[in-house]
Amino acid sequence: MSETHASAQLIGRYVGGDTGIPGDELWALEAHLENCPICRGRLAEVVGEQTPDVTSMLSGIWSELEPLAVSAPEPVRRRRWVATWASPTLVPWLGMTALVMGLALLVDWADTTAGRPSLVQLLAPVAPLLGVAVSWARGLDPAYELTSATPRAGLYLVLRRTIAVLVVVIPLLLLVGWAAETSVALSLLPCLAFTSATLALGGVIGVSRAAIVLASAWVVLVVGPVLAGSMIPLVLDPAGLPLWGAAFVLGVVTVVARSEAYTRLGSHR
Repeated sequence: MSETHASAQLIGRYVGGDTGIPGDELWALEAHLENCPICRGRLAEVVGEQTPDVTSMLSGIWSELEPLAVSAPEPVRRRRWVATWASPTLVPWLGMTALVMGLALLVDWADTTAGRPSLVQLLAPVAPLLGVAVSWARGLDPAYELTSATPRAGLYLVLRRTIAVLVVVIPLLLLVGWAAETSVALSLLPCLAFTSATLALGGVIGVSRAAIVLASAWVVLVVGPVLAGSMIPLVLDPAGLPLWGAAFVLGVVTVVARSEAYTRLGSHR
């Protein structure tokens, strides 16, 4: 594709359903067609040349629908970029995350037991996982089948929706962490490490399943024993910050190295 318009050869391959077009090139072509009327005109010409029967059928359908278009109200145009940043059902789940962290803050304020670990800090590492799980869940996204079938699905969409979750969760953690007087680094760095680990594991078993597995492991292995024994876990000791940083970097590197795995998530997970 040139700097301004798609080549005739690429448009011809696209119309012909050529499966050999690389995913990134296919995505770039479709994004370009959305904003370029010239290339859409070329696309229409190629469709007419390669599939005249389909063109004739569509012309007949449009001629029958044309009288209805005169009386039909103009549909509300929604911004298509919203779907690439968030699942339609994400807001209630983010609200639930905020509610849980708010209740944890109230528990910290009410319990003045000396030496008891902060519940806010215990839950901070897994705070974004609920939103990340919902962002790419077949049963919770009414537009899942449609979205996962587009060339923009895969890592591009997963990262965008994860960023949308973090944009909400990180300020929330900063707020409740400040109110609970907890360490900012020990809240945010484990949070980012768990998020990157979820995406890395998600390339193997699916993002939603990875979020559930990691969150459950954290609650069972860390939160439960800490609340039962009222002792500060070693994983939330300031000396462990370099390990959290290394885990975050490892997760990011794994996600980037296995980026192609996310293009297959929509078909079976």
